[in-house]
Amino acid sequence: MKLHIVPARAGLEWTRLGIRVFWRQPLALAALFFLCMAAMSLATALPLVGPALALALLPSATLAMMVAAAEAGQDRMPTPKLLLVAFRTGRERLHAMLTLGALYAGGFLLIMGLSALIDGGQFAQVYLGGAPLTREIAESGDFQAAMWLSLLLYVPLSLLFWHAPGLVHWHGVPPVKALFFSIVACVRNLGAFTVYGLAWTGVFVGAAMAVSLAVALLSGLGLGAGIAGAMMVATAMMLASMFFTSVVFTFRDSFEPPPSRASRQPPADVIDTD
Repeated sequence: MKLHIVPARAGLEWTRLGIRVFWRQPLALAALFFLCMAAMSLATALPLVGPALALALLPSATLAMMVAAAEAGQDRMPTPKLLLVAFRTGRERLHAMLTLGALYAGGFLLIMGLSALIDGGQFAQVYLGGAPLTREIAESGDFQAAMWLSLLLYVPLSLLFWHAPGLVHWHGVPPVKALFFSIVACVRNLGAFTVYGLAWTGVFVGAAMAVSLAVALLSGLGLGAGIAGAMMVATAMMLASMFFTSVVFTFRDSFEPPPSRASRQPPADVIDTD
């Protein structure tokens, strides 16, 4: 497996391809993303272990969206069965994906635990436990410090797991090695990922401005707030689906394609982007 170093402008291309491929199968990709989020929400409802289980499902959900994007890139319809793609590729990779999920959950909960040392767990309760966020809490110095600490610590955690699901699934890399290769690839291509992040920030801000304008126009016409709320939720869901669709292109361009063709969708050379 060989790492590719890409120019910074690749970040714009990843964003463009994510949007373009999403619109090839918008309903299927949005529906799959919704199912992933619904599965994690249902897991959260379980007593005691719910939040940790939901966190452990995130690498598998990311992989499902990557494989779905590869399917859509070949003009094939992604189906709901891709929700379980991480658990249907053999016992060895199943164990690897479960290990990856456990490591992610452990890392995230460790970050929440460190933030609790600052504000007594208020931020963790709001983020994980659904505790109400009042103005008094939001303006608390300890709460804000815990929030920023969590954000800063989450960045390296995110880089560790960015490519890891794809490396486990398509290259058969063991979980710990996948984490190492993932963060190395992200750091070596930091310019491209910076442009990628800025590009998606621009897309989200632009979409938010457009939705706000549409909501204002609807309000001026005397239409109900329900329509505006539905529009905002639908737009957020669509944008999140686009973003997760684009992840596979960051993976495709960062690594050599796997030598084995056992996997159905090794992404480095099968995604048609012409």
